[in-house]
Amino acid sequence: MRHRPDSRSPAMTRPSRLPYRLRWVSMLALSLALAVPAHAQTLKKPALEALTGSSSAAARAAQSDLPAFMAAAAKAEPVVAPAVAAWQAKAPLSGDNLVNVARLLGVYNRLHNEAAAIDVLGRMVALRTVREEKIAQHENPAIVEFGKLVEGMAREFGLAYRNVDNRVFEVTLPGGGKDTFGILTHADVVPAVAEEWVLDDGTRLDPFRMTRIGDLLYGRGTIDDKGSIAAVLYAMKTVKESGVPLERSIRLMIETTEETGGDGMKYYRQHTTLPEYNVVLDSKYPAVVAEKGSGTLTVSFGIKAADDKHAPSQADGKGPAIVAMRGAASANAIPETATARIAGGDPAAVAAALEQARADFVRRHAPRGKFSIDVKRAGNDVEVKVTGASAHGSRPEEGVNPLPRLALFLQASGVRFAENHYLNAVRYLNDLYGLDYLGNRMDVAYRDPFMGPLTMSPTLVRERGEYVDVVTNVRMPRGRTPDELGGKITKRIFGWAATHGPVEIKYDQGNWMARDPKGAWLSTLLNIFGDTTGLEAKPVSTAGSTTAKLMPNAINFGPAMPGKKYTAHNAREYKEVADLNLDMQMFTEMLVRIGNLDKMQ
Repeated sequence: MRHRPDSRSPAMTRPSRLPYRLRWVSMLALSLALAVPAHAQTLKKPALEALTGSSSAAARAAQSDLPAFMAAAAKAEPVVAPAVAAWQAKAPLSGDNLVNVARLLGVYNRLHNEAAAIDVLGRMVALRTVREEKIAQHENPAIVEFGKLVEGMAREFGLAYRNVDNRVFEVTLPGGGKDTFGILTHADVVPAVAEEWVLDDGTRLDPFRMTRIGDLLYGRGTIDDKGSIAAVLYAMKTVKESGVPLERSIRLMIETTEETGGDGMKYYRQHTTLPEYNVVLDSKYPAVVAEKGSGTLTVSFGIKAADDKHAPSQADGKGPAIVAMRGAASANAIPETATARIAGGDPAAVAAALEQARADFVRRHAPRGKFSIDVKRAGNDVEVKVTGASAHGSRPEEGVNPLPRLALFLQASGVRFAENHYLNAVRYLNDLYGLDYLGNRMDVAYRDPFMGPLTMSPTLVRERGEYVDVVTNVRMPRGRTPDELGGKITKRIFGWAATHGPVEIKYDQGNWMARDPKGAWLSTLLNIFGDTTGLEAKPVSTAGSTTAKLMPNAINFGPAMPGKKYTAHNAREYKEVADLNLDMQMFTEMLVRIGNLDKMQ
């Protein structure tokens, strides 16, 4: 059932009758507030940074309580004194007074709650909310425990909590009107390859134990998307404690299957009325209004078919054969490393040939991204590892994909490998991708002026029963339909297969999303970002694909900052403490301002 805001909520309770002297002080404060000019100045980046400086009186006061901080802020920045006076008098807030109070609450949240937010983020990271094949996600013990963690925080903060069958966890901050504004995040994370979580100095990290090194919080989910959950929960706590009334309720929805198709949100939609307007905290700033469609292309090579058709095969032991390959742990991540294992033949001669080809290959291809190759003996086998740079699957340009480099190196090494399914997979990667991720060799390259180019990144190789699968992450911008793109790709692959042996193709392609949200809610988000960071604030697109597509009137607001590498899905994923603080600050302001807009559009 839908949560109904309690009209008796403390945020909406009228102040009790005050003694005469206090009433006089409140009336004076109110008169000062009402005297503020129609276009009074609002706090912007320089003033906000001054308030957050460790030597500022406001920062010191924030460690005490909110009233002390507000009083210190009014003294440090006289321009906000009328807004603070109105807040102290519990007078209605509007215009620049509302903006300044919202910004001060954001500053207070980051100063007062930073340590607590980091602590709870560590507790969230410790819950391994990766989807497992052998258990439904809503029965995953880590998901169940995550819901209990959120429930405990909601109860402690005085917020309403609802568990929708472990598919979505709801936290609601009640408002006085009938409208509800939605905020969407997700608790699930992609898998992590533990051996890849090693820093340049040799420090080994546990992906599911948050480690702070300097200003960086390492751990799976710190930026995608558990950091956003921690930040917005403390934003809701701050607004609740401030007593600032909201005209509309704020409903936080924490989804549990975003990384694997969003079936939890689809279930939620069948059991709940969605808010009419929504912000998703799962992409980047300033405000994302268009997303590429995410697709998964799987090309399968039959193990028996390959071995039966060609001779000699790896089974006869006469020549070296590729007997295993590995890339990313999930299809939507550019891997950090890719490996191949070679068996049969003369292992010493194979290792020598690969070692001889290694240096020249790296030198020739290094201009397209730094990578390394390691060749070593492992008993009677030879192992080859290519190390590149991991990235989110939607941003191949931010990484160096080792999987196609591994395939190209094996082919260019001069070693004559036995015909089998893995060699066919190597040929497929070299012929239809090479080092290109823009679809040129697949003959499907195109780009949209706003959303950018199509990208196709082979990321994962796996054995599945009688098949070896090569999985490619596809990001499709405006300009094609899923059926149109799928038809062109499958035709190209089947044409290649006609001379290289049979393959099976499975292609699931989501559609792109482009929205044109106009009006107060978008301009408010852009104003918050621009004034807080001093950076250009305009609508942008993303190559990522989020559950914003499943929500009405949904756009993304954070958490990735412009100009920085997005470490989601990466080995050594991290969140900068400074960026977590900005999230806490901006999310708090967002709740107050959008929660009090007269009209969203």
